Amino acid sequence: MAGTGRGLARRLAAAAVTAGCVLPLAGCGLFGAGMRTAAPVVMTVNSGAFVHYTMPQRFTCAGGTVLTPPLGWAGAPSDTKSIALVVDDSDAPITPYVYWIVFDIKPATSDILEGQLPPGARQAQNSAGRAGYDPPCPGPQGHWYRFTVYALDTVLNLPEDASLESTWMAIAAATIGRGRMTAFATS
Repeated sequence: MAGTGRGLARRLAAAAVTAGCVLPLAGCGLFGAGMRTAAPVVMTVNSGAFVHYTMPQRFTCAGGTVLTPPLGWAGAPSDTKSIALVVDDSDAPITPYVYWIVFDIKPATSDILEGQLPPGARQAQNSAGRAGYDPPCPGPQGHWYRFTVYALDTVLNLPEDASLESTWMAIAAATIGRGRMTAFATS
């Protein structure tokens, strides 16, 4: 029982650190001293696999395999040097829970195909501490998930498996455009 308490305490402490870094980004995409003061250009984000803003179960833990959803975007500024994607759950008990971060997507890329990463793109650690897509497990009441695409004025050049916090901070510092799609899922 004591080991369970320590594990919970570690998870809560890690979540607090993550929330401290991520919460400012979740709302406006910008935070902290030295960050941009101009609002980022508004982009559009969509997925042909999501009908009426509903995420199919094949992209959740109920799908039986780890399958990333297809996404498309448009409207990145002409001076975009790279694209980043963040998938998170604003309904999570410790908000937000990050399921997937992809960065260093080439600026000419306008989509991610189902189950694939664009060539040259890297993945950062998610809230579970692993690089890659962590399929959401929304439960019967469901959750809303945010798919946010960021246009950046630089290539991040962080390593594969970069920490969630360092990747979020780098994205915040370089954001010049942003778009978001929200989808609901149940299991």
